[in-house]
Amino acid sequence: MNRLIIFLCGLFFFFQSYGKTKPSYVDYVNPLTGTQSTHDLSAGNLYPAIAVPWGMNFWTPQTGKMGDGWTYTYTENKIRGFKQTHQPSPWINDYGQFSIMPMTGKAVFDEEKRASWFSHQAETSTPYYYKVYLGDYNTTAELAPTSHAAVFRFTFAKGDSAFIATDAFDKGSWIKIIPSERKIIGYTTRNSGGVPDNFKNYFVLTFDKPFYYTATVADGKTQSEQLEAKGDHAMGMIGFGNGGGAVNVRVASSFISIEQAERNLQEVNNRSLEDVASEGATQWNKMLRRIEIDDENIDHLRTFYTCLYRCLLFPRNISEVDGEGNTIHYSPFNGQVEKGYMYTDVGIWDTFRALFPLLNLVYPSVNEQMQAAFVNIYKESGFLPEWISPGHRGCMVGNNSASVVADAYLKGLRGYDIEALWKAVVHGANNVHPTVSSTGRLGYDLYNKLGYVPYDKGINESAARTLEYAFDDWSIYQLGKALGKPKKEIEIYKKHAMNYQNLFDKNISLMRGRKADGSFVTPFNPLKWGDAFTEGNSWHYTWSVFHDPQGLINLMGGKDKFNHMMDSVFVQAPSFDDSYYGGVIHEIREMQLINFGQYAHGNQPIQHMLYMYDYSGQPWKTQYWTNEVMNRLYKATPDGYCGDEDNGQTSAWYVFSAMGFYPVCPGSNEYAMGAPFFNNIKLHLENGKTVEIETDGLNQNNKYISSMTVNGQPYTKNYLNHSDLTNGANIRILMNDAPNYSRGTTTGDAPYSFSNELKKQIKK
Repeated sequence: MNRLIIFLCGLFFFFQSYGKTKPSYVDYVNPLTGTQSTHDLSAGNLYPAIAVPWGMNFWTPQTGKMGDGWTYTYTENKIRGFKQTHQPSPWINDYGQFSIMPMTGKAVFDEEKRASWFSHQAETSTPYYYKVYLGDYNTTAELAPTSHAAVFRFTFAKGDSAFIATDAFDKGSWIKIIPSERKIIGYTTRNSGGVPDNFKNYFVLTFDKPFYYTATVADGKTQSEQLEAKGDHAMGMIGFGNGGGAVNVRVASSFISIEQAERNLQEVNNRSLEDVASEGATQWNKMLRRIEIDDENIDHLRTFYTCLYRCLLFPRNISEVDGEGNTIHYSPFNGQVEKGYMYTDVGIWDTFRALFPLLNLVYPSVNEQMQAAFVNIYKESGFLPEWISPGHRGCMVGNNSASVVADAYLKGLRGYDIEALWKAVVHGANNVHPTVSSTGRLGYDLYNKLGYVPYDKGINESAARTLEYAFDDWSIYQLGKALGKPKKEIEIYKKHAMNYQNLFDKNISLMRGRKADGSFVTPFNPLKWGDAFTEGNSWHYTWSVFHDPQGLINLMGGKDKFNHMMDSVFVQAPSFDDSYYGGVIHEIREMQLINFGQYAHGNQPIQHMLYMYDYSGQPWKTQYWTNEVMNRLYKATPDGYCGDEDNGQTSAWYVFSAMGFYPVCPGSNEYAMGAPFFNNIKLHLENGKTVEIETDGLNQNNKYISSMTVNGQPYTKNYLNHSDLTNGANIRILMNDAPNYSRGTTTGDAPYSFSNELKKQIKK
């Protein structure tokens, strides 16, 4: 009995000690989250991005065919290569891509024939290190990246000839093998658009073993006696005999030149894979620990840090450093090598909502670099970005770069040419790009004349454009005020910020398309996706009045009617009209399958809507619905998202919501309140201040805020100020299983609305 007691006590103290040893933050991240996706149904539409935060190059195992946007799909069982990728989305696809693939037995160039079976049971995927066993070749592949380079280690079994293929892909490529230097150099030009005519991604690979065999392939023809190949599709193959063991490969690339690629290779020269992986883990932990979460639910921790990881990938920093230590970049806009920063691969239609506000709060110095890159983009192309990869791409609607510029400056970011950005936002509001109609404002002339983009003048998705232009005009107005611009210069944007009213049909309390003669479009089906709207319907876009929820409440006839309309979103069946598209697009299917009525969290237009109860005196509904969405629609699993993740936006929604607040209106410097998802949250801000959010009584049932204090003082407002957070704050929240119907219900408890600002101006 005594021995049993001693044994049990030993176990107790072991587990007590074990429980105090927490994994590092990056260990919670699952890069395979969102990879179980298809063209018809998105669970994220992601690939495992093996990278450093905002790195120039990502690496990923390639299960899809060359050129396929679905480069890695969780349900596939063969790997064709390990690809350097710059892909922001399968719909936008990739550029500057090439791959490396080890094999044994014989040299095989064809990607179908060289592909090897693999299993997730023998796969290790972290942001900083990837490892997989290739069953067909009895070979283990490992990689660890830096921003511009990477180290691979291929461990071959003894007794079989070992080979490594370098595939520069089709659409124009060149490769050269240099045996005396154990080196391969080359370039790839494969892209999906948005590049100048001189675009190339130059690469260099060095190996730690001499070459026993060499061959190149040009457009399907093997050249065993030639060390160089150039054409539509160039590849190279090297062999190492049959000794087995490990071959270490160091690889780097550049958009500037082979010489710059050699310079970038210095990031990994004379460094082991373990050293590079360790440094990568350190970089990730440094960034992830900015938000320190304490909670007993490890699955929720995995989801949170996986989402935060996704927030730290895009926009991508494609800047490089020259021989004198200067930051330079290849411009995907004018094709020249220019000075300064360049960030790309982001859709601002998605990310202006939460990703950029997250950067402004937690990683402001990084967004200052991005704003400097915006200056360069404007100077090199004449326009700010809306969707870039790497240059301007024709995708989505709106002019939301104005919001990104305004929100950054209004939240105190400095160190870049804000006067150039002021000129840029004004120019973008009154022009459209000559070849990329989604950049600038398509229909700006009609919008400025009529107060809306008319439905019947050949401009698709006109209502969505109008609603977003109105918010963008508000953003320009607020930025102009902060910069002290003359009233006569900014008054027009103040006026146009109210243009959302022109689409509101008071008879049905919904937004709808309007013709140039002023009449509403008929027939009208509020369940019709597309048409006057973008990847959504009227039930989704009616709430796209980020800057003036009170104005929308007024249009609907008061808070009771507003709340009734909000409630209606969830009680309706997830029915739809897909006639505009001629079939069910994946965003529609995802709305249908989550069974939240007409609420479509898998796409961006309605994601902020849950927080609009804060403006109408029913904050407990925000608390309920945000909890439901976090619990039901996010998991750190291959099918862990309910739609496209979209460059960090859908993840940023979760990161903010899990902390208990959300930037409904970027530029207002306020965050609408939800309720925290974790017991304890600490934001370690760059200025040295800390925001601590502690909950009491939080559990699965207690999802409602009973009471709250900020810095020890009772707090009933449904929002937090940006300045209160950046000055450091101690927030205590008592949770309960029932709503507090008396808290946050007064007019003064509501977050910012432009209508309220205008009232104050009139009183003055």
